[in-house]
Amino acid sequence: MGSTVDAAGNPIPTSAVLMAASKHIATRCRDANVAFLKCKKDDPNPEKCLDKGHQVTRCVLSLLKDLHQRCTKEMDAYAGCMYYHTNEFELCRKEQKEFEKACPL
Repeated sequence: MGSTVDAAGNPIPTSAVLMAASKHIATRCRDANVAFLKCKKDDPNPEKCLDKGHQVTRCVLSLLKDLHQRCTKEMDAYAGCMYYHTNEFELCRKEQKEFEKACPL
Protein backbone atom coordinates (compact mmCIF):
# COMPACT_ATOMS: atom_id res chain seq x y z
CA MET A 1 0.00 0.00 0.00
CA GLY A 2 1.40 3.37 -0.99
CA SER A 3 -0.14 6.57 0.24
CA THR A 4 -3.41 7.12 2.11
CA VAL A 5 -4.39 9.84 -0.39
CA ASP A 6 -4.82 9.95 -4.16
CA ALA A 7 -2.88 12.16 -6.58
CA ALA A 8 -5.29 15.07 -5.95
CA GLY A 9 -4.70 14.87 -2.17
CA ASN A 10 -8.11 13.36 -1.38
CA PRO A 11 -8.19 10.66 1.33
CA ILE A 12 -8.64 7.03 0.26
CA PRO A 13 -10.78 5.56 3.08
CA THR A 14 -9.75 1.90 2.85
CA SER A 15 -10.48 -0.38 5.79
CA ALA A 16 -6.81 -0.19 6.84
CA VAL A 17 -6.86 3.63 6.80
CA LEU A 18 -10.14 3.76 8.74
CA MET A 19 -8.88 1.23 11.31
CA ALA A 20 -5.62 3.14 11.72
CA ALA A 21 -7.53 6.39 12.27
CA SER A 22 -10.31 4.83 14.38
CA LYS A 23 -9.33 6.47 17.69
CA HIS A 24 -9.16 9.87 16.01
CA ILE A 25 -12.50 9.28 14.26
CA ALA A 26 -14.12 8.26 17.56
CA THR A 27 -12.89 11.48 19.17
CA ARG A 28 -13.31 14.07 16.44
CA CYS A 29 -16.45 12.73 14.73
CA ARG A 30 -18.26 11.57 17.86
CA ASP A 31 -21.07 14.15 17.73
CA ALA A 32 -21.82 13.46 14.05
CA ASN A 33 -21.80 9.69 14.66
CA VAL A 34 -24.08 9.96 17.71
CA ALA A 35 -26.54 12.16 15.79
CA PHE A 36 -26.57 9.67 12.90
CA LEU A 37 -27.11 6.66 15.17
CA LYS A 38 -29.87 8.49 17.07
CA CYS A 39 -31.58 9.34 13.78
CA LYS A 40 -31.37 5.70 12.64
CA LYS A 41 -32.81 4.55 15.95
CA ASP A 42 -35.66 7.09 15.89
CA ASP A 43 -36.68 6.61 12.24
CA PRO A 44 -36.54 3.29 10.36
CA ASN A 45 -36.71 5.16 7.01
CA PRO A 46 -33.07 5.35 5.81
CA GLU A 47 -33.86 8.36 3.64
CA LYS A 48 -34.54 10.48 6.74
CA CYS A 49 -30.94 10.10 7.93
CA LEU A 50 -29.07 10.76 4.68
CA ASP A 51 -28.01 14.26 5.75
CA LYS A 52 -26.66 12.96 9.07
CA GLY A 53 -24.79 10.22 7.19
CA HIS A 54 -23.26 12.82 4.86
CA GLN A 55 -22.13 14.80 7.92
CA VAL A 56 -20.34 11.72 9.27
CA THR A 57 -18.68 11.11 5.89
CA ARG A 58 -17.56 14.75 5.61
CA CYS A 59 -16.15 14.66 9.14
CA VAL A 60 -14.17 11.47 8.51
CA LEU A 61 -12.80 12.61 5.14
CA SER A 62 -11.81 15.98 6.62
CA LEU A 63 -10.08 14.22 9.50
CA LEU A 64 -8.19 11.85 7.18
CA LYS A 65 -7.00 14.79 5.08
CA ASP A 66 -5.85 16.60 8.23
CA LEU A 67 -4.02 13.53 9.55
CA HIS A 68 -2.30 13.06 6.21
CA GLN A 69 -1.14 16.69 6.19
CA ARG A 70 0.08 16.63 9.80
CA CYS A 71 1.79 13.24 9.93
CA THR A 72 2.04 11.77 6.43
CA LYS A 73 4.89 9.34 7.04
CA GLU A 74 3.48 7.90 10.27
CA MET A 75 -0.08 7.62 8.92
CA ASP A 76 1.11 5.88 5.76
CA ALA A 77 3.32 3.50 7.77
CA TYR A 78 0.53 2.60 10.21
CA ALA A 79 -2.13 2.18 7.51
CA GLY A 80 0.35 0.18 5.41
CA CYS A 81 1.05 -2.13 8.33
CA MET A 82 -2.67 -2.57 8.99
CA TYR A 83 -3.21 -3.36 5.30
CA TYR A 84 -0.35 -5.87 5.21
CA HIS A 85 -1.49 -7.59 8.42
CA THR A 86 -5.22 -7.55 7.57
CA ASN A 87 -6.13 -4.95 10.22
CA GLU A 88 -4.55 -6.81 13.15
CA PHE A 89 -3.75 -4.07 15.68
CA GLU A 90 -1.49 -6.37 17.69
CA LEU A 91 0.92 -6.72 14.76
CA CYS A 92 1.20 -2.96 14.22
CA ARG A 93 1.79 -1.60 17.74
CA LYS A 94 5.15 -0.03 16.80
CA GLU A 95 3.60 1.91 13.90
CA GLN A 96 0.57 2.78 16.04
CA LYS A 97 2.80 4.24 18.75
CA GLU A 98 4.74 6.35 16.22
CA PHE A 99 1.50 7.56 14.60
CA GLU A 100 -0.10 8.49 17.92
CA LYS A 101 3.06 10.30 19.00
CA ALA A 102 3.16 12.32 15.74
CA CYS A 103 -0.62 12.97 15.71
CA PRO A 104 -1.90 12.84 19.30
CA LEU A 105 -5.63 12.70 19.99
